[in-house]
Amino acid sequence: MEVDGTYLQVHDKCMAVKTITIDIDAYNLLSRHKGAGQSFSQVIKAHFGRQPTAASFRALARGIRVSVDALDAMDAQVRARSTHPARAVTR
Repeated sequence: MEVDGTYLQVHDKCMAVKTITIDIDAYNLLSRHKGAGQSFSQVIKAHFGRQPTAASFRALARGIRVSVDALDAMDAQVRARSTHPARAVTR
């Protein structure tokens, strides 16, 4: 047998598997969130996985750039709310 410098890598996708029982309503809710090619495990992890933290929010906020026009529009919207009786804040 000759050694020619090529090799084959094999990765075993071994993971623990648990079987759970859910009722049909829970299954239907879960399956509505499942996209094409997505596993139920991926759906569950996306929904219940890592929760946002203040640090992740701060990192996200650093990348946001808002134009002066957008800030002016937001300010106008806030001011308009204070004049509408259904939305006016009472102090």
